[in-house]
Parts: sequence; C-alpha cells; structure tokens
Amino acid sequence: WINCCPTSTIPCIETRGTLEPYSLRRDSSEEAVRHRPRGHDVSEYTSLERAPRERLADHQLDAFKSLLDPVLRQNRFYQQKLGDAGLRRPQDVVCWDDFQSLPFTTKIELSEDQAANPPCGSNLTYPVDQYVRIHQTSGTSGRPLKWMDTEADWKWFTDCWVDVFRAAGVRAEDRVFFAFSFGPFVGFWSAFDAARTLGALAIPGGGMNSQQRIRAILDNDATVLCSTPTYALRLNEVARENGIDLSDSSVKITIHAGEPGAGLPSTRRKIETAWGAKCYDHAGATEVGPWGYECAQRAGLHLNEGAFIFEVIDPETGTTAQEGELVITNLGRVGSPVIRYRTGDRVRLSASNCACGRTFKRLDGGVIGRIDDVLTIRGVSVYPSAIEDLVRAFSEVEEFAVDVERRGTMDEMALRLEVTSGDPGHISSQVERAIREALSLRVEVEVVPHGTLPRFEFKSRRFTDHRKD
Repeated sequence: WINCCPTSTIPCIETRGTLEPYSLRRDSSEEAVRHRPRGHDVSEYTSLERAPRERLADHQLDAFKSLLDPVLRQNRFYQQKLGDAGLRRPQDVVCWDDFQSLPFTTKIELSEDQAANPPCGSNLTYPVDQYVRIHQTSGTSGRPLKWMDTEADWKWFTDCWVDVFRAAGVRAEDRVFFAFSFGPFVGFWSAFDAARTLGALAIPGGGMNSQQRIRAILDNDATVLCSTPTYALRLNEVARENGIDLSDSSVKITIHAGEPGAGLPSTRRKIETAWGAKCYDHAGATEVGPWGYECAQRAGLHLNEGAFIFEVIDPETGTTAQEGELVITNLGRVGSPVIRYRTGDRVRLSASNCACGRTFKRLDGGVIGRIDDVLTIRGVSVYPSAIEDLVRAFSEVEEFAVDVERRGTMDEMALRLEVTSGDPGHISSQVERAIREALSLRVEVEVVPHGTLPRFEFKSRRFTDHRKD
C-alpha cells in the first residue's frame, strides 16, 4: 500500500455581437496595496508539503477517522457499504491495515445508487437543504454522475485548487482567464473561486466563442490561462488565423486539466511555443476533487497528500503496484465523500524525491490514460496519450484523428492529419515511421484538408474505436 496525501485542507463587454475593448489597470500605489483585501496565504509550501512521511501518514489516518464519524452516523451509502465490511465506528480503524481492509468504491456503484435514489443517490451525509452546490461529471465515459457540496465541502474543494495555483506560481497580482463554458460540469468552477480566494482577478470566459475569448485575454492583460490542453492549442490556431501572435500576450502561465495532454512532452512544448508561457499539468475529478498539481520543477504530478489518501493498485488483482490504477480517498469532502475510490486512471509512481523539497509523492508523466481507453491492436496495447505524444512532436501537424476498426480478422489503425506547413506527403510518412518505430505498430496515415477534423473546447475525442460499435 502506498499512502500519498493531505494538504490543508469581467468578462469582456459585448454589444450586439461586437466586443468593445477595455482594460482593467490595477492601482499599484502604496495606498491601494495597503487597502487591497488580503487573499489566501501565498507562501510556496503548505505546512504538510515538506513534512516527514511518518507525520503525513498520522495526519491522514486521523483525518480519515474524523471523516468517518459523521459518515457512519448519517450517510446511508457508506453506512451500508462499510457496515457490511464490519466497520461501524471510527475507532475500529486503528492502523493502515484496517484501512486497507475496507472495500473499494467504484463508479458503477455510485451510478447505480443514483439511479436507485434519484437524483443524487444516498451518498449524502447531511439533509439536502444543507448543500449549496451541485455539479456533474462530463459524461464522456457513461451516464453523468451528479455531485453535491456543502459550504464547508466547497471551501475544501476550492482550497485544493489554491494549492494548484500556488505550486504553479500564481499570485494575488495575477489575472486568471477561464476558457470554460461554466455549465453543469464542475470543470474550472472551483478554480474560479480559488483565484478569488488567492486574491487574483478571476475573468470568466463562459458564453464566448474562441475569437471573443482571445480578445478578452488580450484586453484584460490576462497573465494565467486555465483550459484543456486541446483548447489552448485551438485558441492559438484561431489567433493565427486572425493575425494574432499569442506568444506576445501577457499570459505567462497556462494550467490545464481534463485530459493528459499537458503532461506529454510534445504537447507541452507545442503549448509553450504557442503561448510563450510555462505550461502546468493538473488532475482532478468531479466526484473526487482537485487531487494533483505540478510544481515549478514540472517533473510530474504531485499527489496532494494533505487532502487525500492515494493508493496505486494492479487493476486486475487489486494488490499494491508501482504502476496501475489510482485509488483515492478524499479527506475533507464530508457531505459526499468517496472512500477507496477506483478512478480508472492509469498512473506510474515516481521512485525519486522532487527537487522542490516536497515530500508528497509524484506521478511520472501525470495520468497515462484511462484504463478502459487502452487500444489493443494486433496484440499491441497502446494508450491514446502515447500516440498523441508522437504526433505532437511534428509542429507541422495542426490536428489529428485516429480510427481503429476490424477488417476481416485483422485490426487496423488509421490516422488522419491536418498538415499546415512543409511537404504533407513527407510529414505523413515521418509520422507513420515514428509510430511504427516507437510502438511496433503499422498505421495508415492520410493527410486531410485544413478544417476537416473536429475542434474541441473541452475534452477532446480524437480516438474512435469502431470495433465497439
């Protein structure tokens, strides 16, 4: 078992379709600074991030038992689930072996519980009138899960995002632009509140198209961009089409979530070249919270062990592993907790300490991919992120799509590319060769006209396995 956890727990003006530029210049005078509302502590580290592992483990176990007290008394879902496993009092958890004996929680269980107890299931510790937020998962891997938070839970959720910002170097003087729709998906909602908690200027990008978002970023001198990695590249594409070089903008930091791209070296380089900024990866989930962030070293995702307990298991046997499925228990979301939750994310733990001085565990390369998204083609298991990293290494490729299908008794993978510069035929042959050499996999590569392939504002869907149709 590997414990890895606890921490702390203006828009642009639009007139009849035309954006009127304006700029918000902050008063940096001594008088203004003295009267500026104090934001969150912006020191580089929280007290637990550099704590000895023994102290961290004690904190986690104590926090877990505190969570259990109201949950075992009032949460019907976990009363039943943990009661069936013999746990009826927090005092029954004496050591980590007791924790490990508890059953895993799965997304299927939660989904079935919500179907049987609509709309939000029985995993509620308090009466419904005590909850102040409701969000849902994106629904990319099945029926969306609804999730509710109390005021205290949402503060915990927001504080976890403050840790993400702080580790990336975001401070109160920054202006953070959120290229996000602000719909029912939790997305960057908590990040928006965290920016305000930090004392930074939070600029919402909901209800805008890509051109309007670019204009808002420029007009408001945004210094931080929050988006999916795919959409950061899409914004750059739109900016180029309009004669705008985003590398000359005021954006100095980009933070990305929703898909593995920002943790891939080729995608990271592409984003950093486009924006002239430092790119940071982040990971979280609606039902779990914001659990991972990159520090200034950008050498993998730190697991926020101050706010969560982490395990990595073999997805087939459930035993402890160095690489496998990530399992998470959150420690501050009492109203709707998850205990030993199988995330479905494949990860690999780093064996070395980070040069930043944090003792929190790290994941090499962030999230490798979803366990159920692995593509097995002629006996070769391939994660979509591996293909993306190879394709993104070619700066001439603007966008791509992958189709896998069975022809007779053989599985085939076809790759479509939009090539914006150079000799398209040469680029396609180079991409085909790179995939063959790296993955021992033959792939059909076709160059298609610019604008042929779909663009995405949030999670991308570039990979289609037609064998599942």
